[in-house]
Amino acid sequence: MTTATARRRFPRLAAAAASVVLLASSTACTAGSEPGAGKSGGGGDTATTAPADVIGDVPDGLQEFYSQDVSWSECEEDFRCATITVPMDYADPDAGTVELSAIMAEADGDAEGTILINPGGPGGSGYDVVSRSLENITSDRLRENFNILGFDPRGVGRSTPVKCLSDEEMDAARAEYIDASTPEGLAASRVSAKEFADACAAETGALLGFVDTASAARDMDILRAIAGDEKLNYLGFSYGTYLGATYAELFPEKVGRLVLDGALDPSSTNEEITLGQAAAFEKAIRAYVEDCITGSNCPLEGSADEGIATIRELLASVEASPMTAADGRLVTISTFVSGFILPLYDDINWPVLSQALESALQGDPTYMLRLADISADRAEDGTYRSNSTVAFNAVNCLDYPMASDDAQMAADALDLQAASPTIGKYLAYGGVTCEAWPHGPVNEPHPIKASGAADLLVIGTTGDPATPYEWSEALAAQLESAVLVTWEGEGHTAYGRGSQCIEDTVDDYFVDGTVPTEDVVC
Repeated sequence: MTTATARRRFPRLAAAAASVVLLASSTACTAGSEPGAGKSGGGGDTATTAPADVIGDVPDGLQEFYSQDVSWSECEEDFRCATITVPMDYADPDAGTVELSAIMAEADGDAEGTILINPGGPGGSGYDVVSRSLENITSDRLRENFNILGFDPRGVGRSTPVKCLSDEEMDAARAEYIDASTPEGLAASRVSAKEFADACAAETGALLGFVDTASAARDMDILRAIAGDEKLNYLGFSYGTYLGATYAELFPEKVGRLVLDGALDPSSTNEEITLGQAAAFEKAIRAYVEDCITGSNCPLEGSADEGIATIRELLASVEASPMTAADGRLVTISTFVSGFILPLYDDINWPVLSQALESALQGDPTYMLRLADISADRAEDGTYRSNSTVAFNAVNCLDYPMASDDAQMAADALDLQAASPTIGKYLAYGGVTCEAWPHGPVNEPHPIKASGAADLLVIGTTGDPATPYEWSEALAAQLESAVLVTWEGEGHTAYGRGSQCIEDTVDDYFVDGTVPTEDVVC
């Protein structure tokens, strides 16, 4: 199964004893209170219905979705959860429905309103971010003043999901590596892609044609009304910036306070995005190696160039001869690269990468496999906790026309190799996946202006490997009412990663409505 590099905010990692573990762990359950208010300490179910002045004018056929009765129930510690029904096809609301799973963390004080949150992807779970990691990515001040609403977008996780493969089949798909640069390899890739697409169509059904970003953005307007807010307040990371910008384009008059952190450039093609990521990851690899060789526990020796050469030799070795992990699983180059990429999303994870590389250089890929499993949300018992990998493909195949012509993909592969001699070749030929998809793209990349929207913030990190800083510059320039906030740092996204300047800028904007008078550099 061929995929591009995932564009989502990953968790921070820690190396401990003989394992690599998530810092953020699942929590267990108790109480909350009615959405739209601060915590009351009460229990039980709460039914809510959006008032007419919050709903506003909606197209024919959608009134019942905006005005539905929603039951909020105790679900996890200090949270309330609900299931919200939305139309599968907004052009034909009677054609079927989709259920969205939502979770509310209520404000510690009197709530000014609700902030909807999306961690990226596509395929990332907003539900999991709120239930597992809320304190890691939002400040005390933000949680004191706002309810935080997480949800799994259509096709994702606990919401009506895209389904494709069994857990065992997913293991095999993730491990599969076919060198598509040869005619035989390209033919084999097309066979594999067709089998995957057919499985998704059979298991998912009609929903597979309606998990595009524009439909998810329309869902967010229903969530806004159900939360009781006349305007949408939103915090979106990575792909979540594209989702938020799409909302602003569709509903500019409903834009409240929007923060778009680690932006995608909506005018870029899929091929331009992949090429930009290749270059940015190569830059991040060099930054990691330069930092590593100055430390005391680095598995790499010599200069930065020599350290990078060691990594490239290791990858070539794994490509030629897959390794075997402690649990007996075969670690192919596809799995290895997935694990290698993950710690580059946050420089706090660089020591984890060093540990994994050191073990791999000694012939043990177990740590690297564990990182790859974390990236794919695979538990140690072999089950997958989410469908993020298949949802990523399903959304992207609807959002982006992709080049699948043999000559064009070969030319793109050369460009990727030039941009990233370390991992570029492993990002190539992604168009094969969507070539076999049963539903064609419903979107064309284009600049988003969101004319008439309220002032919003776009945040870019100069050393971001997954959403290069230039994309944040581009989105901020396209949006008519955006202010660009720059963090001079390494890693993917900025808010919640330790910069007091970023935290104060975002919190002042959300809590006080303070919009910087000029672009900010932190």
